[in-house]
Amino acid sequence: MSTRVDRKERRPRDSLSRRLALGFALIFALGGVAVAIAAFTYARSAARQSFDRLLLGAASQIATSVSLQHDGVSVDLPVSAFELLALAPEDRVIYAVYGAEGNLITGYRQLRPPVDGRQFFSGTFAGEPIRVVRLERPLTEPGYIGNVQVLVGQTLQARTELATQITRDALIVVALVAAVMAALAVLAVRSALAPINRIETAFSRRTAQDLTPIDVAVPQEVSNLVDTLNRFMSRLNRQVEVMQNLIADASHQLRTPIAALRAQAELAADERDPEALRRIAARIRARSVNLGNLTDQLLNHALIIHRADAVPLERLDLRVVAIAAVEEIDHSIFGTRAQPGLDLPEDPVHCDGDRLSLVEAIKNLAGNALRHGVEPVVISVSSQAGRARIGVRDAGSGIPEEIWSEAGTRYARSSGVSAEKAGLGLAIVNAVAVAHRGVLEFRHAKPSGFEAAIVLPLTGRGSR
Repeated sequence: MSTRVDRKERRPRDSLSRRLALGFALIFALGGVAVAIAAFTYARSAARQSFDRLLLGAASQIATSVSLQHDGVSVDLPVSAFELLALAPEDRVIYAVYGAEGNLITGYRQLRPPVDGRQFFSGTFAGEPIRVVRLERPLTEPGYIGNVQVLVGQTLQARTELATQITRDALIVVALVAAVMAALAVLAVRSALAPINRIETAFSRRTAQDLTPIDVAVPQEVSNLVDTLNRFMSRLNRQVEVMQNLIADASHQLRTPIAALRAQAELAADERDPEALRRIAARIRARSVNLGNLTDQLLNHALIIHRADAVPLERLDLRVVAIAAVEEIDHSIFGTRAQPGLDLPEDPVHCDGDRLSLVEAIKNLAGNALRHGVEPVVISVSSQAGRARIGVRDAGSGIPEEIWSEAGTRYARSSGVSAEKAGLGLAIVNAVAVAHRGVLEFRHAKPSGFEAAIVLPLTGRGSR
């Protein structure tokens, strides 16, 4: 098993920076390819247009030199026509002039006009690709009517070099821009990841016992992550506190009753008087009952807080909770056989809650009333103004009003009992109320008596 863990720990972790870098690199690569294709296409088109204009200019000058003589069409080739094409000294230039009857007047016979009459077309000459322009000049003279066709062609070496140069210059500019953009992207990524680094730093500086919320300035996009971490640490902190309180309570609160039981047992071992032995046995039983009650409350308190984070709330009818609490009350613990009464409305009183936790809370309230209050004890359910109320009332005076605010704390003096008899009952009820987004309330009942109740948000039709 340890080998698997070690291998898993050695497995390389994915890096957000690496993923962003690969993403930007892919974008830049695709953009570079697209720009290169666009630059090459533009460069080839620009080179073709530039040299086509030179060809057209040369053909126009040759066409201008065409005239009619007494022996037919005559062409006086102007030197300036070829000077334009001399801007590409490494290219070969060919030409041809055809009469109206299609006869070659001058030039290269291999250069023929296209059948479809295009002005510009491509071809080959002596095994080399060429670009050719065709220009017509109409001649209307006595004895000769028709169009003279002038063809001027040029090889493509200069065009290719110009297109390559334009493409290269464009790509150099694009590369410089890409380098600047990459540097800006690196800065942007580092700036975007800075809040995560701050969170990491805040965690690394903490001790294992520090589960307080993270207080780090982060942008809105990361705030949800921080809130989630804080909620998780809050739940973890509550679980740790439950465990710590359980250990502390068990070590502190259980020590005294266990020691008393042991002392009583030692007395019983040395006692020979039957009547004294019965008294000792009665005390041992009473202390055992108190010890069991204390242990149940300790475990219930830890269970309630655990369920607050672990169990989702469901829609409940508080009348069902009240009935279940009455059925589960262990009367042997309270030294009375009195059965709590029920005061329930005809209509359901719904709220979102955990049935087990609410039943335990009402059982604790009923237990306090049966143990320390005055009969009759009644479990009531009601609803008003969007709030659901489930509580226990008795005919006694209850807890003094000046200590209501601290009655829900662990082992508060409001319990009115020794630690041995467990002052966790109201603490359990208060924990249940808080877990259900409610409160523990106390009030003097009318016309006389005292009521302790859990007040919860009402759901359903009654909440309106």
